[in-house]
Amino acid sequence: MALLIFLLVIVVILAIVAIAMAVKVIKQYEQGVLFRFGRPVGARPPGLRFIVPFVDVLHRVSLRTVTMPIQSQGIITRDNVSVDASAVAYFRVADAVKSVIAIENVNTAINQIAQTTLRKVVGQNTLDQTLSETDRINLDIREILDVTTTEWGVEVTLVELKDIQLPDSMKRAMARQAEAEREKRAKIINAEGESMAAAALGDASDIMMDHPLALQLRNLQSLVEIGVDKNTTVVFPAPLMSTIGELGSFLAREKAAAAAPVPPTGMVKTVPVPVPVLNGSNANASV
Repeated sequence: MALLIFLLVIVVILAIVAIAMAVKVIKQYEQGVLFRFGRPVGARPPGLRFIVPFVDVLHRVSLRTVTMPIQSQGIITRDNVSVDASAVAYFRVADAVKSVIAIENVNTAINQIAQTTLRKVVGQNTLDQTLSETDRINLDIREILDVTTTEWGVEVTLVELKDIQLPDSMKRAMARQAEAEREKRAKIINAEGESMAAAALGDASDIMMDHPLALQLRNLQSLVEIGVDKNTTVVFPAPLMSTIGELGSFLAREKAAAAAPVPPTGMVKTVPVPVPVLNGSNANASV
């Protein structure tokens, strides 16, 4: 009787163990791949699933998007500049059966192929292209990865360059280049401003020549602006244009006087001198 009870207990325990091994739960973000005697039977959707113990093997595959950082790679660009570039890749399993059968470890394989692809694509571009055309480089890396990973049942959804490290000497050279570029633009803008100011001043001078009172009104406006500061010094502006004209006339007269001929020495020029009236008659005398 005791032996029968013992055997019954053993059978119950084995039944419980068999049921536990036969019942499998697949989560919503997973998909199961069932193998029977080592041969793939197919994929199993999420939910409660039963398998044959010791006959079937169920592999769970996550279908969620995986974020994989690509460690920094030492790369020489097409123009022979050494840079360190790192990136990040996003991928997900599209075919669970292929991801289990075609490749041993999906994450390791994606990591290695992404590193080599990053070095290849960045090495085909110059430094300026690497810094300015990151969108195109990201797309090229993704397309190359898709060609390889499609056979593994994996879809690469996004690849982004995360960081690009430059040598210190190259950073200083780029800083000098940017500084020279800004100085060039500043000089061009300054020259354009001077040209516009000169044109405006020329127009203003023409208006003042046509309207003499305009200069006087401008002088009065200057007095008003000076008076706002409450200075003790009072400035009386002179009519500049008329002063310049008078100065020019003075210099012309001086030049004409200096160019007049000088009489020879010893000669006396006679000048008629009016003589007072004598005996009611007029007379002229010459010296």
